[in-house]
Amino acid sequence: MPVKRLTRSTAPRPGVGIVHLGLGAFYRAFGACYVAEAMAHSGGDWGIIGVSLQSPAIRDALRPQNWAYSSVTLSSAGQEVAVIEVLEDVLVAPENPAAVLAAMAQPGVRIVSLTVTEKGYCHNPATGALNVDHPDIAHDLAHPLPQSAIGFLVRALALRHAAGVAPFTVMTCDNLPENGPLVRGLVLNFAARVDPALAGWIAEHARFPATMVDRITPATTQGDIARLEAVTGHHDAAPVLHEPFRQWVIEDDFVGDARPDFAAVGVQMVQDVTAFEHMKLRMLNGTHSALAYLGYLSGHETIADTVANPGFNTFVRQLWAEIMPAVATPTGVDLAQYAAALRARYENPAIRHRTWQIAMDGSQKLPQRILGTLAENIAAGRASPGLILAVAAWMRYVGGVDEQGRTIEVKDPMAARLRAVSDAATTPAEKVVALLAVAEIFPLALAVQLRAPVTQAAERLWAQGAQRAVDAEIQ
Repeated sequence: MPVKRLTRSTAPRPGVGIVHLGLGAFYRAFGACYVAEAMAHSGGDWGIIGVSLQSPAIRDALRPQNWAYSSVTLSSAGQEVAVIEVLEDVLVAPENPAAVLAAMAQPGVRIVSLTVTEKGYCHNPATGALNVDHPDIAHDLAHPLPQSAIGFLVRALALRHAAGVAPFTVMTCDNLPENGPLVRGLVLNFAARVDPALAGWIAEHARFPATMVDRITPATTQGDIARLEAVTGHHDAAPVLHEPFRQWVIEDDFVGDARPDFAAVGVQMVQDVTAFEHMKLRMLNGTHSALAYLGYLSGHETIADTVANPGFNTFVRQLWAEIMPAVATPTGVDLAQYAAALRARYENPAIRHRTWQIAMDGSQKLPQRILGTLAENIAAGRASPGLILAVAAWMRYVGGVDEQGRTIEVKDPMAARLRAVSDAATTPAEKVVALLAVAEIFPLALAVQLRAPVTQAAERLWAQGAQRAVDAEIQ
């Protein structure tokens, strides 16, 4: 008997209130779930139009299911499946950018949210400035039909401005420090180059709340799809798998106060997200990246596999001890308890979060996840040997060859350049000097301070291998 395809219920549909740019697994496992729950609790027309900025794959997977998909919570106790029916359409930007702009310009759309990853903002990670030389930004400044997320935001706001429609709230859900103010600055910079009057209108009337998002969401595999089908009896071409834990902290600053009833479903609506954001970026994302590079080089496929290794389990606790003095504690949070909860999440064997996946886009992630902490620790005279070793491991990783001489598939917008820089140097010390000179990643003053300790760590890492280097670090 053929397996039935998952599809949505026949319940009445809400109106569209949100356009989301970057409809990847994380948002569908996180933000879309919160929106669906908020509407179930308090109503409202907050249906979501998703936008893929690159590939039609997610549109093609979800359309036969009428945009419904499974959200699967994984724990040691098993799995729990919920069907999410908040999506109303999925658009593919490269196929029809005008349709995306038209959707964003609808008066009923009051929020445009984003999960486009750090590299999707086309900015300089070391400075936060818009990279006007980025090919997508250069294109979008010259053409009314954009390619970049920033271009879509500005061109859609221009349409609303011309039509006398209030701007939407721009709500980024990516792991960037001060992400709301950062995106506001990028949008205003772009808009000022298009039309100074538009930039002034956006600055006065639009809102860019900062957010902190947290839920570990591994990439879905064909094996996951087959196992879910065996359990539910329905074929779902695009389920999302995630841990039980989730946390969303949002600065309560929306155009006309228009938003789903997030607070009713556990979102923390606050006046200042900064402390939560820094805590998560440094304590979770920083250790995730450190474990990803060192774990991958040691032959560990996932974070759970990595921390199952006694040396790495001790090492990550050392990392938190280095990081916590550089974290401003959010009100009501105990950092030691937060670290203990993170360790338990990392150890969850049901979450197969690949080190290779976390290692992607390191050139964009390193500044906010690790380098900021290092800069503060150096200024305060605090040692950070574990974080230094993590930087050295990133340098070995982007060289594109692992400890057994096998090729690493490095996914990074600067991958070719970083590989060329690494290949042009011979010794570990020379590679450190060359990579520290990449100004888009390492501010000059910090690069000077890092040269000696990272060189020492790199020489040890190349000579001993990642596992032995980690074991030596925790002695």
